Amino acid sequence: MKPSAKPSIANFSSGPCAKRPGYKLENLKSAPLGRSHRSSLGKAKLQKAIEDTKKVLKIPADYIVGIVPASDTGAMEMAMWSLLGPRGVDVFYWESFGKEWATDIEKQLKIPNTRVFKSDYGKLPDLKQADFKNDVVFVWNGTTSGVKVPNGDWIPDDRGGLTLCDATSAVFAMDVPWKKLDVVTFSWQKVLGGEAAHGMLVLSPRAVERLTSYSPPWPLPKIFRLTKKGELAKDIFAGSTINTPSMLANEDYLDALAWAESLGGLSALMERSNANLKVFEKFVESHPWIHFLAETKEIRSNTSVCFSVDLSPDQVKAFVKLLDKEGVAFDCGAYRDAPPGLRFWCGATVEASDIEKLLPWLEWAYEEAQKPAS
Repeated sequence: MKPSAKPSIANFSSGPCAKRPGYKLENLKSAPLGRSHRSSLGKAKLQKAIEDTKKVLKIPADYIVGIVPASDTGAMEMAMWSLLGPRGVDVFYWESFGKEWATDIEKQLKIPNTRVFKSDYGKLPDLKQADFKNDVVFVWNGTTSGVKVPNGDWIPDDRGGLTLCDATSAVFAMDVPWKKLDVVTFSWQKVLGGEAAHGMLVLSPRAVERLTSYSPPWPLPKIFRLTKKGELAKDIFAGSTINTPSMLANEDYLDALAWAESLGGLSALMERSNANLKVFEKFVESHPWIHFLAETKEIRSNTSVCFSVDLSPDQVKAFVKLLDKEGVAFDCGAYRDAPPGLRFWCGATVEASDIEKLLPWLEWAYEEAQKPAS
């Protein structure tokens, strides 16, 4: 029978993700709209976003954080085009965004001595193949595959090259070992449910040293430039953005960071994401027709959770449409480049009670999708 109870919030998109519980637009009334982002007030708001990010994520004091254009994609492109080149590069990918970074490095930057290690959706390449005399590029969590790096034990402390990590669907939900990473990028729109278009760039002292000692042989557009006359453009990491940011989106991010702190910070956010994943795990254990795309629990994401189901591709489409039509789960189909299946965001802004109310609908939709079209 069709279930009766529905999730209070049916937003399960993997980006932009669900807003925090209790979110209201009126919470953003302090946004300095109509003011310059370079005014003392505007700059202070942007600087607070940087400081609160460092506090919640427990980023080391000697790492620098900047707000940059074009979301996580912009931050990652900026890092690759500014830093890569003086060493060989090892790229690891197991989903669509990691593949994009490999394509840029091989086909656009054309860096000599590039090695690419890849695996199919649901699997993780052998990370032990990395040669840390080279720069190493990878995603921490495959947003489109639901497969994460389990830890940073494979990264040595005495590495010669830099580690560049796209961690956009990992930070605020997973234990990211900052000292193992020289460049970390993410956006506001993932675990904290912020708005799109703004990226965050985190650099270690080693990454800063590379920036100031190496000049790429290719031209850099303005929005990629992190140095001026060989010196670090420090203002970028103190609230002066390269281009005009949205002060409304920044206020939204500040609201999300304040909510995170009110819960107890990073540990509380991680606990919420892990608790949400456990609800799905219990369901999968008792329903043989649905399977995690990640082949082992160790590499299973606790944010972007991907599933395969025992249905044909057309039946999967019907399944997703049924959930949307009933208003119980929006935007939960697999990413366009991924195998046919389901993808549910279960980061910290999602309530476990909403996932629990969703599960009977998955059973119902599975049965409905198998019925012959009338």
